[in-house]
Amino acid sequence: MFKLERSVKNPILSPNKENFWESKAVFNGCPARKNSTIHLVYRALSGQQEVQGINMPLSTIGHAVSKDGISFEHREQLIKPAYNWEAFGCEDPRITKFEDEYFIFYTALSGYPFSSENIKIGLAITKDFKTIEKYPVTTFNAKAMALFPDRINEKIAAVLTVNTDKPPAKIAIAYFDNKEQIYSAKYWKEWYDSLDEHVVPLLRSPNDHLEVGAQPIKTSKGWLLFYSYIQNYFSGPRVFGIETLLLDLHDAQKVISRICEPVLIPEEKYELDGMVPNIVFPSGAIINKDKFYLYYGAADTYCCLATIDKKEFLSEFKTKTKIELMDTCPVVKLQRFVGNPIIKPRPEFAWETRATFNAAAIYLDKKVHLLYRALSNDETSTLGYASSKNGFIIDERLHHPVYVPREEFELKNKPGLSGCEDPRITQIDDKLYMCYTAYDGVNPPRVALTSILTKDFLNKKWNWEKPKLISPPGISNKNTCILPEKVNGKYMFFHRVGVSICIDFVQDLSFKNNTYLKHDKILFGPRRDLWDNKKVGITGLPIKTKKGWLLIYHGVCNPGSIYKFGAALLDLKDPSIVLARTDCPIFEPEMLYEKEGTVPNVVFSCGTITIKDNVFVYYGGADKVIGVAVAKLSALLKNLKK
Repeated sequence: MFKLERSVKNPILSPNKENFWESKAVFNGCPARKNSTIHLVYRALSGQQEVQGINMPLSTIGHAVSKDGISFEHREQLIKPAYNWEAFGCEDPRITKFEDEYFIFYTALSGYPFSSENIKIGLAITKDFKTIEKYPVTTFNAKAMALFPDRINEKIAAVLTVNTDKPPAKIAIAYFDNKEQIYSAKYWKEWYDSLDEHVVPLLRSPNDHLEVGAQPIKTSKGWLLFYSYIQNYFSGPRVFGIETLLLDLHDAQKVISRICEPVLIPEEKYELDGMVPNIVFPSGAIINKDKFYLYYGAADTYCCLATIDKKEFLSEFKTKTKIELMDTCPVVKLQRFVGNPIIKPRPEFAWETRATFNAAAIYLDKKVHLLYRALSNDETSTLGYASSKNGFIIDERLHHPVYVPREEFELKNKPGLSGCEDPRITQIDDKLYMCYTAYDGVNPPRVALTSILTKDFLNKKWNWEKPKLISPPGISNKNTCILPEKVNGKYMFFHRVGVSICIDFVQDLSFKNNTYLKHDKILFGPRRDLWDNKKVGITGLPIKTKKGWLLIYHGVCNPGSIYKFGAALLDLKDPSIVLARTDCPIFEPEMLYEKEGTVPNVVFSCGTITIKDNVFVYYGGADKVIGVAVAKLSALLKNLKK
């Protein structure tokens, strides 16, 4: 692991006792280049003075210039409080030269004592470091904002840290159509109302804290971002470190690669001793002579510099500690079939003209049988049939639905979605039992159960039993299947209520006298700081192995409500016990047919089967088409260590 090399001239800026406005501390410098001159803006802290009747040191923003990026001169006070929204200080500037202007974002303090209500972002715009326009920016608690130096998809882009003083802090991306939108209160209200849609999730623990560091640097591999990551911030002892990642050049919210190890930690005396000891804080960066120059604050007292070779450092992302978005460890992943999608809507048939997705799967008589959800133009869901001899190529597909809504609880009661959705099928003795979501478009969706003789199914005699509702009224209940073997003499059901996978055990499958599945036993739920942080549900049936029941499940990830797959291992004798669970997704939307469709960024499965040592997962892509992905069963089990 490469570490940054500190400049032998550190600290490159120290407090100047002769200038009262910067006599106590100078730190968190940020550079911008103009031709052969490097401009540095930095936070300066004065001695004690009276500010609106309060005796306190005041933060303002200084400016200095350099030819080599190391030795700075002509220090002057550039930005100081002039309006009520910044009356108690201007802190921690980030400067970006964008088109023909310099944008300097800084922390604007409007009140004292400092709190989340009076810590927001301000902006100074200048062309010559003499004439300055100022604007309040965020309407909410935020710090550490920096502009990208180039437009992204023709939009102005910025990265900032939101809720820094009402944790958890979140690093997020904002896009603007024009310069004026940057300081539009209307824009920021709408943006903040949908905050989670803009977040770049980076926290590894709820006890940690983070903040944007340097302004983004454009490289051939992506946008390089140095940021502050503080381990154990809320639990102690705190460990301040500087980490780095690459963002996609065309989608700044997408992390291409991340190094989850600090490239710099407090070690030198000037980092260990000062106003706030044991701190290194990244605040600005440039490329200078084939090196990255990282400017950082040391102990909230000094401006310092560390460098690293550009080529060698970028190679680090390719070969070591590369971590994709929300992936914190290497895993065996499902591999897509190159011929995907294997089933698409057929406009010729009205019942499936809009979408075909979310197929149940069962392997019988050396053939994979699929019951897939089909959507008509009036958004009625029915079930179609297809089959494959090798699990990949569809050999047969019927021209008519094999299961349609027929009971009041699944017939359309108003325009919109309704019908029989997302089936899962289990063979028990001489019957196939199908659980599906029944929805009338008005009442909360419920679980319905029907069955068919296996011989009738294979002969395509669709003599389905009359369906019955097996989940209670008034509660949304989905993603249901029956384990193919009894557990302690009872049938085990998996289903989703709310955001968690629930389980229940029943004596028989008759569900007489209005008996329903219960939802007071949770198998597992979402994990706040991992890829499945919003909700979870099963895919197809659990797969029996010598090590336990392998359950492939879907997890929904915020920001973006992105559906992904993970795996869990359940105890062989008591599947209510979770032995292991992947910390990383094993499948996620990547292809166009998974990212664009009826519902974007969705992979959703109702069917998993095994053929020899291969696990086949049939999934809906963007609620529009059906694909298949495969992995070795033995390899998937290696992901799951007890």
